[in-house]
Parts: sequence; C-alpha cells; structure tokens
Amino acid sequence: MAGRKNNYEHNMGAMTNENFSNNSHRIQSLGVLKFSKEGILFAGDSLSGAIHAFDLRAESGSKEPFEINVYAIDVQIAAVLGTSQAHVQINDIAVHPISGEVYLSITRGHGVEALPALVKVDAAAQIQNIDLSVLEVTSQTLNKVPENTHYFALRGVAGAPPTKKDIAKSKLPVRTLSIVAMEYHQGELFVSGISNEEFSSVIRRLPYPFNGTESISQIEMYHIVHDNFESRAPIRSMVVKKIDGVEQLVAAYTCSPLVLIPLDELQDEAKVSARTIGDMGNGQPIDMVPFSLNGEEMLFVTNNSRSPLVIPVGGLNNAKVVTNHDFERGGKVDLHPLMPFGPIGKSIMFTGASLRIDLLNEKQFVSLNRDAETGSLDLETIFTKFPFSMHNIIGEFDIPRPNQA
Repeated sequence: MAGRKNNYEHNMGAMTNENFSNNSHRIQSLGVLKFSKEGILFAGDSLSGAIHAFDLRAESGSKEPFEINVYAIDVQIAAVLGTSQAHVQINDIAVHPISGEVYLSITRGHGVEALPALVKVDAAAQIQNIDLSVLEVTSQTLNKVPENTHYFALRGVAGAPPTKKDIAKSKLPVRTLSIVAMEYHQGELFVSGISNEEFSSVIRRLPYPFNGTESISQIEMYHIVHDNFESRAPIRSMVVKKIDGVEQLVAAYTCSPLVLIPLDELQDEAKVSARTIGDMGNGQPIDMVPFSLNGEEMLFVTNNSRSPLVIPVGGLNNAKVVTNHDFERGGKVDLHPLMPFGPIGKSIMFTGASLRIDLLNEKQFVSLNRDAETGSLDLETIFTKFPFSMHNIIGEFDIPRPNQA
C-alpha cells in the first residue's frame, strides 16, 4: 500500500516526536472509539489530528453474560470525575471484545479548558476513571488535517436568522471532523473524516501496528436528497462487508445516503466515486453495528433524527447504483414519494433515542439512550430481536384485569 511518512512514536521506546508520549496530558481529545478483536482500543483525537491505540488485551473475560444498566450516567460520570453534569460530554462508547465491559470517551469541560477522559463501566455497572498515563499506547499523527482557524459556516434554516446554537456551532473548528468514524479490518484501520483540501471528504488507511505510513483517498458521492455530487461532508458510519463477492465499505452519510466503496479502490491519492445505492432520508447517522438475527447478517444503523434501521447485508448484493440521471431534479424532503430509497432495510421501534450503540454479546446491544419522558441519559442493555425498553410504554398487558389481585 502506498503511503507517506508520518510522525510516530511508541511510548515504550525512545521519543521521536514532542507531540506524543505515554502521558495523558499529551492527548488533547478523545472522540470516536473502535476495538480490534484482540482488545486494542483505537481512539480518535481530532484536536491533535492523531489516532491513539491503547493496548487493553490483558482484560479478562467474564464467566457469565451480564447486563449493564446505568441510569443518569452523565451525572454518575461527573461524580467520578469530580465535576458537574454540565461539564460532561460523552463522545462514544465501545464494548471490549473479551471482557464485555463498556468504555466511554469523555470531554470534561468546555472550550479551551476541556480535557479528555476515558471511563469504563464494568460487569457490576461500576464506573471507573481510567488513568491514561499508565496505559501502553502507540500514536500516529494524520496528514492534511484542517487548521484550527477554519470554522463551520454560519447559517439558519429556511431563511430564518441563526439561533444561539447555530452561532455556537459556527465557532467550532472544522478540525473536529478530522476523525469521524473508524473500522478495523485485517490489520488496517480505516478512518473517515475531512482533510484540509477542497475535495475534503477522505478515507485514510493506516496499518496497525502503526509504522508511520498512511494512505489518503478522496471520496465523492451522489446525494439523492440534496440532488448534488458532494465531496466535503465525511462518512458518518461504516463497516467492511463482502458485497457482490468483493470486500467493500458499507457507509452512511449525513442526510443520509447509503453507499458502497470497494476496498481495492482506496489507494493513496486516489479520487474515488462511492456507489450510491440508497437514501434513508434527512438526518445524521450515528452508528452502524453488525449483528446476526436468526442466522442472517444485519446492520443496525442509528440516527439522530429518526428511528434506527435494520439492514439485511444480503439485500445489498446486486443493488442498483444511482446518479442524478435516475431521478427528477431538485432536493427531496422526507415526504417526497421517493423517500426513503433503496435497500435500506426497515425502520424499527425504539423508545427514546440511541446516541451511541455497540454489540454487547450475541443477543444484546448496549446503548447510550436519551429517555423520551425524562430526558435522562442512560446506558442500557437491549435485545437485538426487539431493541427497545418497555418502561415508557403502558399498554394492554400492563393493566391488570378487574378480578386480578
């Protein structure tokens, strides 16, 4: 694989770069998380433009399956970190493949004063703050990340003036999208995000163990809802699956195209046209988690604006690839008769909103949920066959018959 040299350091050897060490203060942020099957935890650090790999292979497996249910988890994490709920932002969750314990990446505080933290919820639902300074870690910087002086555009909706939240968003550097999603596959880490170039949506390939090389492919795709060929917005969630006999990235974008990208096209400096095969409609995908249902491979896709989708992987084979020539011109809202389009599976019931989700075991997910009634942020175990909680639903079977005691 072609690549470019990058700054690299292993914390157990001699220092070669001032930006990295095994000291926690060298890590500027912790965002998206991804485990390898062996127990290496990859963590995206968009502020420093780096990937950190924490060696957690020594974690032991649990003897019995367990559930994790922690209610008001942000309040409890705040107590462990010695701060207030308002100063805790949970960025991602990931389940350790051996122990089954849940790791959460945290931003503690706001603005330039914010600090990263990594916490773990164990089998007893106890929250532990992980001392980053004692973990064995290797790190690699990324090429062509955006400068911190480049900010998001300020805009309102449908001609309305920007709100306070719109203004706050416009003060964020686009560098926060340097690392948006990660997938580890056969000794390589695939990283979606944006670069500092005009054609800014990219997929990076980094071999692991890190050796200082990196391949960067620029990604373009046709967006049905926007009726536009787009090359700036990054892929939001992705997995590697064999589709039509070829290993491909199955990926979802904001507002929300579903695309396929053959891995062999992701070469250094290549400009790649992703194959658009579907569109979920407006909204932002969060996580895409593979699981098995009745022996069939499925993808569970969460979204910040709609119910989750369950997509049969087999249904992506022989999918029609579409461009602007296949549709009438113009943008398409959710009520357009075309939407949703393609092999996007089925929308399923989910009470509240899943902000982050991962597979806990063969039959259960663990999900960071926003409760629909109370607004509480909860870490809950839910079944893959019916991934919702019953505590907010009162129906026929909850009401005792008059003659029941």
